[in-house]
Amino acid sequence: MTQAIYQTSSSAISADDTGLILEFEKIGIRDVPQVGGKNASLGEMIQQLAPKGVRVPTGFATTAYAYRNFIHQAGLEPQLRSHLESLNTEDLQALRQCGQTVRNLILETPFSTELETAITRAYLKLCASSPTSAQEIAPRAYPPADVAVRSSATAEDLPDASFAGQQETYLNVHGVKGVLEACHKCFASLFTDRAISYRALKGFDHFEVALSVGIQRMVRSDLATSGVMFSIDTETGFKDVALVTAAYGLGENVVQGAVIPDEYLVFKPTLTQGYQPILKKSLGSKAIKMVYDEGGSKLTKNVSVPECDRQKYALNDDEILTLARWASTIENHYSEVRGTYTPMDMEWAKDGLTGELFIVQARPETVQSQKSATVLRSYQLQVNADEHSPIVTGQAVGEMIGQGPARLIQSVENIDDFQPGEVLVTQRTDPDWEPIMKRASAIVTDQGGRTCHAAIIAREMGIPAVVGCGDATTRVEPGSAVTVTCAAGEVGTVYAGLLPFKVKETALDSLPRTRTQILMNVGNPEEAFRLAAIPCDGVGLARQEFIIANQIKVHPLALLRFDQLKDGKEKRAIAALTQNYPDKPDYFIDRLAHGVGTIAAAFYPKPVIIRLSDFKSNEYANLLGGRDFEPSEENPMIGWRGAARYTDARYREAFALECKAIKRVRDEMGLTNVIPMVPFCRTPEEGRGVLLEMASHGLVRAENGLQVYVMCEIPNNVILAADFAQVFDGFSIGSNDLTQLTLGLDRDSTLVAHLFNERSAGVKEIVRMAIERVKQAQRKIGICGQAPSDYPEFAQFLVEQGIDSVSLNPDSVISTTLAIAEIEQNLLAS
Repeated sequence: MTQAIYQTSSSAISADDTGLILEFEKIGIRDVPQVGGKNASLGEMIQQLAPKGVRVPTGFATTAYAYRNFIHQAGLEPQLRSHLESLNTEDLQALRQCGQTVRNLILETPFSTELETAITRAYLKLCASSPTSAQEIAPRAYPPADVAVRSSATAEDLPDASFAGQQETYLNVHGVKGVLEACHKCFASLFTDRAISYRALKGFDHFEVALSVGIQRMVRSDLATSGVMFSIDTETGFKDVALVTAAYGLGENVVQGAVIPDEYLVFKPTLTQGYQPILKKSLGSKAIKMVYDEGGSKLTKNVSVPECDRQKYALNDDEILTLARWASTIENHYSEVRGTYTPMDMEWAKDGLTGELFIVQARPETVQSQKSATVLRSYQLQVNADEHSPIVTGQAVGEMIGQGPARLIQSVENIDDFQPGEVLVTQRTDPDWEPIMKRASAIVTDQGGRTCHAAIIAREMGIPAVVGCGDATTRVEPGSAVTVTCAAGEVGTVYAGLLPFKVKETALDSLPRTRTQILMNVGNPEEAFRLAAIPCDGVGLARQEFIIANQIKVHPLALLRFDQLKDGKEKRAIAALTQNYPDKPDYFIDRLAHGVGTIAAAFYPKPVIIRLSDFKSNEYANLLGGRDFEPSEENPMIGWRGAARYTDARYREAFALECKAIKRVRDEMGLTNVIPMVPFCRTPEEGRGVLLEMASHGLVRAENGLQVYVMCEIPNNVILAADFAQVFDGFSIGSNDLTQLTLGLDRDSTLVAHLFNERSAGVKEIVRMAIERVKQAQRKIGICGQAPSDYPEFAQFLVEQGIDSVSLNPDSVISTTLAIAEIEQNLLAS
């Protein structure tokens, strides 16, 4: 950093009265025409949200008048118009030449003495850290302040057009000369190639847009961390979460997609009630960080992050929760100001000298907030994805599928090679790539996370992107046909060939209400936010086995007795998964709580029935470390599974981990809509034993509104329904197991699989008995098995018997809801 000292004069340094400068403390959101969206938002937050605890670095802005006066006094507009009027922005070579010419015109035109003086005085006042009110500053020496110099266009950060990254930002600028040079470059950046192209695409007149420059005190995140956050889920539009990303150093690397940051999801409704609902913590690679180039020739530089720091989360839980609270506060304020729901896109930074967090930018989110809430569009591959090996995987952006020939572009200098409809494959993108990004059928990058430049622009352009693949540029063959799918949760996949897929649109605003509750079967937490957009009354079955098998992957006893494991390879794999958990069982509790919490949050405050683990012994054995703890059974389907495990000395301590995870979801996250359900409970006595075991870990039935349900899947559950009703609060028919145990067959055996039939007379009779007896005992009863999703006539039978709820697979919710509504109407009419 330059160590020169600036001497202020004895004359008063007052608020600018030339109309060229405005301090942030004197501007608000209504001043967009004067200072652009970015600067108006900073001033708005300093004025309105600082009293609510949101910290924003101070600064000042040049005005739109200053820019227009500069253009007018220099007589630049006719020259600029002559270059821009006939420009075809689709001709990339012409665009590049035109952009360079008009920027040079601006840079070669000096600022007026009046503008230089106004910027200089305001900057010196910032160096002095003087009060915002006009008063005399005593003669004194002040070191030059480090500032960020950011462009803020008057057509920027609008709810329907982000203009993200169209103009330039300069970090670690210091000294009067440096600030004046950066301001001049910002003026010229109103005509970057990408800004010219973007305005043409969005229909903005080049000369109706003016540029303000924000000069903002730097936050020393080069010594700490920074990132981007949204007050909405960027992929699904789910409104009730804040998405926070974090990496080391200055924030430009996260914005540009040069690093894969950590990601954190926080549930806003219970956060504001005082709970700590962190739903997800995902570790990013964070391989490099941007820092000050002390004594170097540049303002900033990138350096490698030590491996030990890469393996740590960049934020602690308190910092994650603070940022999420600020996201909620900012969103609520802007929604109130605009008179409509306004999700926000924000940048934050942590000062490494003071440890304080700051918001350095806030703008309206421009993609999900513009989507129709009454039409659900879904994409689905028409082949079994498991039969096709992916070329690469990464983070999915945009719940869509795209395909075309792959075009590898290594440098912006080669973007002229790109052809419309191709799949762009590159290391990462920045705003200079935007002229071709709008032509792509999909985007695939090596670097970046869900808030990087490629992700933001892909969403805005309505194309799928798979980011952070790591090695796509070396594994995807240039010119080969590929299919890019982002329609199966958070993992995006690139497949070889043009795989068939379909697009389905469903109108949601005309679905009828039914007496029978329509619930949904949800297995994958990564799909929960998307599925929550389908109208339903909650979740009738969420399987913990899916979370354990796919997100935890380790047998709970292998974590509890890690030192006893015999298989060295599996032991190393478990050690790698649990490297951030000194107490390995905490890994199981943490991951299970995040998975269950995500599903509960997606449907909150509607009921979410979470089935406790129901692996069979052979399935448990397939988990990492499982073979050391599982018996070999002749028929595990009717063996040591479900409730029988929970109180058994051989498994009790593992079941305790499940209980602790559920307790965390309910008590720490505030998601009291979770209803645990006990599977394969053979007798009422066994059920009472399970409840006692749960209570010993803090899950006491009826305490804090806790209900506990039981699966109705064994004939004894039906025969002794009245007795089970004294133990449990509700029943859910598992038609798969109830069918096999009624018919006396193993549904996993191919020899008798053809005899499996939920619609057989005996099965329907036992289902009828179950509904009748449970309702006589004044308990709720629903069904979560496969049958009503597959067979409309079986759904009709259930409604006729008066079942309280039907839980369906997501793809059959709409059609079955319509069918049940018609059935109920017919029953009323008869």
